[in-house]
Amino acid sequence: MDTHKFFVEKLRFHLNEPDMLVFVGWFYDGKASGREVQAYLDGEKLPAALTVNKGAEVRQKYLGTINEINEEVVGIVTLPKDWREKKKFEIFTDDGESKKRAYAVSTGKLRVRESRLEYYIENCHRDEDTVTVTGWCMGAGEVNLYLLDNRRQKLQVKTDHYFRKDLLSVFPECDIQAKPGFMIQASIPRKDDNKKFFLEMRNAEHYSRTRLRKWDDGGRWQYILEKSQDALRYLERNGLSATIHKIENKLGGKSETSYDAWCQKYDVKKEELEEQRKKTFSYQPLFSVVVPLYRTKPEFLKEMIGSIQAQTYGNWQLCLADGSLSGDDAGTAENGQAPVTELTPLLEQYAKADKRITFTTLPKNLGISGNTNAALALAAGDYIVLADHDDIVPANALYELADALNQDRSIDVLYSDEDKISMDGRKRFEPHFKPDFDLDLLCSVNYICHLFAAKKELVDMAGGFCSEYDGAQDLDFILRCCENAKNIRHIPKILYHWRCHMQSTAANPESKLYAFEAGRRAIEAHYSRIGVPAAVENAAFYGMYRTKYDWKEKPLVSIIIPNKDHRKDLETCVNSILEKTTYPNIEFIIVENNSTEQETFDYYKDLETMRENVHVVFYEGGFNYSKINNFGADAAKGSYLLLLNNDTEMIDGGAIGEMLGYCMRGDVGIVGAKLLYEDETIQHAGVVLGFGGTAGHAFIGKPRYDTGYFGRILCAQDYSAVTAACMMVKRSVFDEVGGLTEELAVAFNDIDFCLKVRKTGKLVVYDPYAEWFHYESKSRGYEDSPEKVERFNDEVDTLLRSWREIIEQGDPYYNPNLTLDNSDFSLRK
Repeated sequence: MDTHKFFVEKLRFHLNEPDMLVFVGWFYDGKASGREVQAYLDGEKLPAALTVNKGAEVRQKYLGTINEINEEVVGIVTLPKDWREKKKFEIFTDDGESKKRAYAVSTGKLRVRESRLEYYIENCHRDEDTVTVTGWCMGAGEVNLYLLDNRRQKLQVKTDHYFRKDLLSVFPECDIQAKPGFMIQASIPRKDDNKKFFLEMRNAEHYSRTRLRKWDDGGRWQYILEKSQDALRYLERNGLSATIHKIENKLGGKSETSYDAWCQKYDVKKEELEEQRKKTFSYQPLFSVVVPLYRTKPEFLKEMIGSIQAQTYGNWQLCLADGSLSGDDAGTAENGQAPVTELTPLLEQYAKADKRITFTTLPKNLGISGNTNAALALAAGDYIVLADHDDIVPANALYELADALNQDRSIDVLYSDEDKISMDGRKRFEPHFKPDFDLDLLCSVNYICHLFAAKKELVDMAGGFCSEYDGAQDLDFILRCCENAKNIRHIPKILYHWRCHMQSTAANPESKLYAFEAGRRAIEAHYSRIGVPAAVENAAFYGMYRTKYDWKEKPLVSIIIPNKDHRKDLETCVNSILEKTTYPNIEFIIVENNSTEQETFDYYKDLETMRENVHVVFYEGGFNYSKINNFGADAAKGSYLLLLNNDTEMIDGGAIGEMLGYCMRGDVGIVGAKLLYEDETIQHAGVVLGFGGTAGHAFIGKPRYDTGYFGRILCAQDYSAVTAACMMVKRSVFDEVGGLTEELAVAFNDIDFCLKVRKTGKLVVYDPYAEWFHYESKSRGYEDSPEKVERFNDEVDTLLRSWREIIEQGDPYYNPNLTLDNSDFSLRK
């Protein structure tokens, strides 16, 4: 496999400049920096301006591809005026020894492309007699869109245009005010489904027309297209035999554990459901399941209600508020009669047959929050359970809630794991196995979602749903409930099936920008209520958020760096901080331990002479990481300590301020950073108890801008532990737990230290925005001698003697349904 091979993802004409081509591509190993890409026309080299894009947006763009693409090349090529008279345009890579052709196209095909608009049809979807077409079309100036029937007659349509942030990286020359995204709706009876329909796109100079595929509820054609493109890339990268082998493994079920296989093995069985129905709890709380309705499809409503009626725990109440009336329909009730919607007869039928079902029909649509509050007003239960009008609640869901409450009556909030189901309810996918309660993760992304239940008194205290946060009203509500909760229980079972719409936020995130903005404001409001000075920003990925703290104090941070020789490594570490850091109040405590090279001591002298805030202290004993850091802490004057390996390098100047922002919170004891190997793959993004039988780093080897499992690489969150290669800790907390345990000379001292800090009730936070390189094991070598292996095993025993019960119980920030065999959060077998 040639990892240096270059793949041209896209070749197109510039939107605004004639005789100018733009290409976008990537190398198969994901790295583009420092590589040469050239353009030729009939063998003559053309002027080309190359740009290498990197970062989270690039990673987001290529999510779902086989390759882990972190860098892409964008080239702008100027064609000669007579290019139409030439024969062939080519793109080559040049490594200094040879040129390899990556792409070729005839000028005849280029002339055809020159006249066309750039567009993409993302989805054709039918809902009753309304057909919706979504996608984007890019061109200079205004682009007009028309829907044509098989006689090329224009249909009456409703067209919405919207901004598409994701297209800015593909069309960097486009007007920032442009709205290339579109949603076209037309009334087309089902009897016309066999006819041909076309989308026509025109601007002043260009024209394109495409036949629309048959619309369906599942986006089948889009799925086939994406999978075909994925397979083609794999074939080009790995060759035919490897591709055939991969297909055989897929067909034979030999790939990683599939969710279907997992469900067959771990889903609740019929026999268990029957036993649950026979169970009588000593405490039988009434669960009020609260569901707002708005023009719900009857078949979805029936499925949702049926799933509640099928619960193995029977003490429930279903509270429905129908806000389907809007516009001209609102207020149609006459003579004091209750308003009526299309759903009213169905709701009356259910309420008459089952007294546990109650509903109200609202005189007008009050929005998602107002409709939910109307359903809440019907609730008489001990606990409020939230559900959506078209989702499905598994039969054991309420039983599991009741079982947890019978084990611990003090629980006032519960939530579960969840997955998604297809529109037809037949396919389950994207299981989300969540950690136990993690407020920092919740302030980074709404990971709780469904199933969520809260004690009625807590809901009353929270005050219901707020319309000002519509779009993220559930996140706001969950935050307000959790702020006052004393005991939050996570049930690590799939207790909710979330129906996935092709036109949901996932398919068209720009159409829901208001929801992401509402989420940002909801988190800021949370910080305001609890008295934490913080601003919240939208992160690189939609639905994720970044917290920036604004503490008035600027306390002294003591950076403790153990060192033995390796002057260049130490110099790189220290200089990266001195040259980049934006945090002003720091001191360095370099703990010298048995260096033998004179240049090391010369460097110490130079540092202390030139920098008043650098101090070298001498630890005379043999190497013991814990003792060395404790010795350094004794010499430190700061109220915050940054334990830092000498083989690290600061990447961004805000790293210390970032970590300090979290560490200054009263409930936080330790903050860890995102550490990268030299090749920009992940060395540390948190520590999970149980990996390797003891503890290990999460997401090792993943690309720097990978999102990880449900975005967890990119989200600030709490962990059981972080590495001491770059760890900030409150001095008061360090002293309270007695520093690092000195019986652990080399391994696991950081894990032990974090667990001691957590035992005091303080949190350990992973901050993904504090990025450092970590050139691991440079300073002391590897654990490869018999003596070192024996010492390592002894330290494993020491760790387990202290924390075996904690480790065997399972990491609260992981999930028992995920594997301990590797660090990527994949399903357990």
